[in-house]
Amino acid sequence: MIKNWTLYFIILSLFPVLFFSQQQPKEFVSKKDSLLPGTATSVSFTIENMTSENKVYDFRVETSGQYIVPIITKSEYPVLAGQSSVYIVPLRIAAECPQGNYIVKLYGKEKNNGDPIIKSLQVIVSGNKKLSVTAINSPEFVKAGETINSSFLLKNSGNITENLLLESKNAVVDNGSHLLLQPGEIKIITVSKSTSPDLGKNEYFNLNLSVSSVDNPQEIQTVYTSTKIISIKPTEDDIYHRLPISASLSFIGMENRGIYHDGFQGEIYGKGSLDKENKGQIEFHAVTKNPVEFNSFTQYEEYFINYKRDNFFVHLGDKTYTSSYLTEFARYGRGAEFRYNFKKFSIGSFYNHPRFFRDVKDEFNIYSTFKLNKESEITAGYLYKIPRTEDVGFSLNGLKLDSNAQLPYATGKFKLNKNIDVSGELAYSKTDRTEGSAYMMQVLGSFEKFNGNIMYMRSSPQFAGYFTNTSTINGNLQYKISKRLNLFANYVQDARNFKRDTLFLAAPYRNYLQYGINYKYSKKGSLMIYNGYQKYQDRLEPRQFDYYERFVRVSVDQQIGIFQINAQSQFGKTENYLSDFTGNSSFYTLNLAFEKFKTSFNIFGSYAITSRYQMQNEKQIYYGARILSRFSNDTSLSIFYQNNYLPEEYYNDRNLFEIVFHQQLLKGHEFDVSGRYALQRGQIGNKDFIFSLRYTLRLNAPVQKIAEYTTLSGNIGNLGTKKIDGIRLMMGSHLSVTDKNGNYIFKNVTPGDYLLEIDRSTTEINDIADITLPTQVLLTNKENVFNFNLTTAANIQGRIQFNESSENNQLSFAHFQFNKEKKKRESIIIEASNGEQVYRKVGFLGENFDFTYLRPGTWNVKIYRNGLDKRYKISMDTFSFTLNPSETKDLIINVVKQQTEVKYQQESIKVGYNEIKKRK
Repeated sequence: MIKNWTLYFIILSLFPVLFFSQQQPKEFVSKKDSLLPGTATSVSFTIENMTSENKVYDFRVETSGQYIVPIITKSEYPVLAGQSSVYIVPLRIAAECPQGNYIVKLYGKEKNNGDPIIKSLQVIVSGNKKLSVTAINSPEFVKAGETINSSFLLKNSGNITENLLLESKNAVVDNGSHLLLQPGEIKIITVSKSTSPDLGKNEYFNLNLSVSSVDNPQEIQTVYTSTKIISIKPTEDDIYHRLPISASLSFIGMENRGIYHDGFQGEIYGKGSLDKENKGQIEFHAVTKNPVEFNSFTQYEEYFINYKRDNFFVHLGDKTYTSSYLTEFARYGRGAEFRYNFKKFSIGSFYNHPRFFRDVKDEFNIYSTFKLNKESEITAGYLYKIPRTEDVGFSLNGLKLDSNAQLPYATGKFKLNKNIDVSGELAYSKTDRTEGSAYMMQVLGSFEKFNGNIMYMRSSPQFAGYFTNTSTINGNLQYKISKRLNLFANYVQDARNFKRDTLFLAAPYRNYLQYGINYKYSKKGSLMIYNGYQKYQDRLEPRQFDYYERFVRVSVDQQIGIFQINAQSQFGKTENYLSDFTGNSSFYTLNLAFEKFKTSFNIFGSYAITSRYQMQNEKQIYYGARILSRFSNDTSLSIFYQNNYLPEEYYNDRNLFEIVFHQQLLKGHEFDVSGRYALQRGQIGNKDFIFSLRYTLRLNAPVQKIAEYTTLSGNIGNLGTKKIDGIRLMMGSHLSVTDKNGNYIFKNVTPGDYLLEIDRSTTEINDIADITLPTQVLLTNKENVFNFNLTTAANIQGRIQFNESSENNQLSFAHFQFNKEKKKRESIIIEASNGEQVYRKVGFLGENFDFTYLRPGTWNVKIYRNGLDKRYKISMDTFSFTLNPSETKDLIINVVKQQTEVKYQQESIKVGYNEIKKRK
């Protein structure tokens, strides 16, 4: 009796169930709780015997699902007279049992009179998502140009069909981006990445696979593998620190106003650091005299060199020298400049002999800057000008420097807060006869929806700085109403009198205001409408234009496919002060740009009816095109044509036709051919022809030796191979072959990190090094030694043996197979490792496996279940042994079914309760 109670207690522990009183008239079990797949559980039925006789029933159990299996399908069960009893049905829920509702039915038949009894119960199997992603195979290294192939194992251990998204951020998923994985199904996913054969340095590449569900894309599983890519064309580190230098020789020809000139012009330019720490920066440029008349398409004679290190800067030679905006904004000349920066302040000075300005012979400047904080500073300086004593001829503003001029000045820029910046300048000038002053103020503001700036400058009539007797104001405002709509306004009033270099002509005097809206109606289109006025006046005599114009302009930008289109229309009323009449001015412009076949095209055209110039309602047509073709990285061709230009642009050199061809012959050797028809600055109709043939040599000149060449030598020992001579070793771009004793040497190698490897075509097919190859070698010493041995490879082979044995008189979980279950290929993961190398394979029950070309030594083989059914047991999951050269190790991996004995109570158990009466 005690034994029976003990067994019954075990059953209750394994298969929990609810018990109620005998007096409950109906079934007391309602299994509405969700059952978990992959577990064993139980359900219970209430059996009532309201007669006066004992009864014995023969019970059998059936379920509506093939994955829900009764552990005990048939049994005999007694029920005492006038009693209720509980019949327990143990069930096994397979891991792959789909989510849903199922019916468990109990069929019974009384042994004596054959009375039937049928009871049913609904059970719910809950959903279980269990997806695993494992990296199972990835190469330790590949050579540049080869493809990295990594394998990942996907297993659906849940009971829900997974609709998966497969993605790799840096590689290609060979199986596609979508996968439907059934419950219990296993899939091997291959991810590949092609490597560049031009890789200059060895590097590691991390390949990844991300797996997520279509229904829940936020839950992502990402697995990484790492592979070393070995460069086959390594760019070796230089033992010299080098300075980039280009040298060129040009032959230039020009026909200017019917007169032809030609000649050679040389140029050399270099810029870079003089040390490997990049602290000493140097720049130099030398251009010989121009053989033809100077224009913006040819270079003028120039010589300079500058050097900068830490806080020190010095410049010798030609450049545009600047003291301040008011005193000397931009003056090209030949001189010297010095500057030194301390922690909070800096000092500097320059001397300049202007080359293209008639008034000034020499000028000297000294200044000091004090930093208030990172973005605010104050500068005080002094500029001294010495005039030319000879007749300087024409001056733009009619004012000439007649004596030495002293110009003290002070500038400052301040960041008031994160939105507002203020800058300004005060200057004073004194000569032997005159005194003058000037000031300038600028404010910039930037807010979330509003930004703008305004600048005002004024100089007195006798001020001897860059500006004289003039004022200027300009500013712009922009207000962002929304992401698509902006309001804007611009105002410009040029300075009239300023002392510009005579090498270039001055742009026309402008005074204009324009304001409008900019509406972005789509991602690829915008509309701009603005209104305003403009005044243009020629600074040269005789004047070509002088007018005041009010206008309305509409501009549309639209991208259609590969085409970028810009269309503009302008309608205005023009007052022509030069010819003393009033008329209309209308412009219609179309610009079309696109790129195809490595070639960019830009086509434009403009039609105008204008009253700006000599005639009223004069018709003008402008059109042209630019084509730029990049045939390859070494070859390009550019062609440009424009029929004419607006008269307002005649102060510039203007291209009418241009063709430029560039070809890189070899690395560091370039050849350029160019030819152009152009209108020179100041000319309206005289066209000049210019052509140039140019050869350029680019080189890196050694300026500092930063390392010494090294050598690597060593010996390959023989551990049972047929030969050790004639073996080719590779290290970067270096090659070496062993002699009859196995010795090798690499000479004149740049210090650095390399991979040493063997060319296996020069060894026997089964020969293997006793170290992992390729192996990393770091060459730092002048002489380096690296020895290793050559032996013969070993192998591991075996079989996964599946055993299914049990005694006939026992009831075992394994006995109860699903009647309609599809047979699933159970698998395990086999891992072989020697501490440095790890190999993994997926093996299926009843099949063979092998690992070949293994290095002799101690190896460990570990078996992982890989979601193996819980009913199966791996008898031994770890093996450790030593592999000898040429040995083949045989392994048997035994997988057996676990047997669980189930016994149940043969006698009925009465379940009741006692009523406790309340006592007063």
